Amino acid sequence: MLSRRRLSSVLSEKGISSLLLLCAAVSIVTTAGIIAVLVVETAGFFSEVSLAQFLFDTEWTPLFADKHFGIWPLLSGTLLTTAIAVGVAIPLGLLSAIYLSEFAAPRTRRIVKPLLELLAGVPTVVYGYFALMAVTPFLQRFIPGLSGFNALGAGIVMGVMILPVIASLSEDAIHAVPMGLREASYALGADKLATIFRIVVPAATSGIAASVILGVSRAIGETMIVAIAAGQQPRLTLDPRVPVETMTAYIVQVSLGDTPTGTLEYRTIFAVGMTLFLMTLGLNLLSHRLRRRIQKGGTL
Repeated sequence: MLSRRRLSSVLSEKGISSLLLLCAAVSIVTTAGIIAVLVVETAGFFSEVSLAQFLFDTEWTPLFADKHFGIWPLLSGTLLTTAIAVGVAIPLGLLSAIYLSEFAAPRTRRIVKPLLELLAGVPTVVYGYFALMAVTPFLQRFIPGLSGFNALGAGIVMGVMILPVIASLSEDAIHAVPMGLREASYALGADKLATIFRIVVPAATSGIAASVILGVSRAIGETMIVAIAAGQQPRLTLDPRVPVETMTAYIVQVSLGDTPTGTLEYRTIFAVGMTLFLMTLGLNLLSHRLRRRIQKGGTL
């Protein structure tokens, strides 16, 4: 009887182990398949377009009669909206994290933090129409020359979207700072604000930096907000008042079905997708490295 139970337990453990291995294998195979498709299609694109054209041309018009394949207009639109989003999310997110960790009562923290994280669950298409129908008309009252589609409104709403990521992860990093550092600062005569900004926040720098990088990666890969509110005009500019096109918005534009599959114009989405993949991969690897540093108790 005992041997049967032991055999059943062993078989159950092996079954669970095999199931978990299968789940892990599915994710790995899926990732490998995505990378393989990107590499093959991108290679097809670069067999017809030189790398110099892609990197050094300042126009992006692959769907026009006069074709140009310079990635910089799409890259500048992506970086411009991301910079605006980060400029909104970092101060608001960091101040929210400091309040929740250092000032809020435990009950308030248990209520406010989940409510803040609810923002991450709002569909991005809702954010996009909010930027187009509410934020942009409001900004047009104060900013002359602001177009109906612009990088500013889209960037601000993207900042609200990534705010929970930065606030939540930064709060975890600040809350994890040992209480002994705070007590040592108080013993030396520092007040609460000095302790927070000169001791606690610098000690949590690695975790805060990791949260910011994750937020940036999320903003770079955002699609619906910029596709709806930023416009679809690829231009090399740093003016947030005018329409721009990001890399993700261009992929949406071509994927609508008007471009024949297998053509050079169609393959451009894979070249843009590969560029986007490499950017987000680098940011995620950097974020992972920073998280490992903070887990080991190291410094940035």
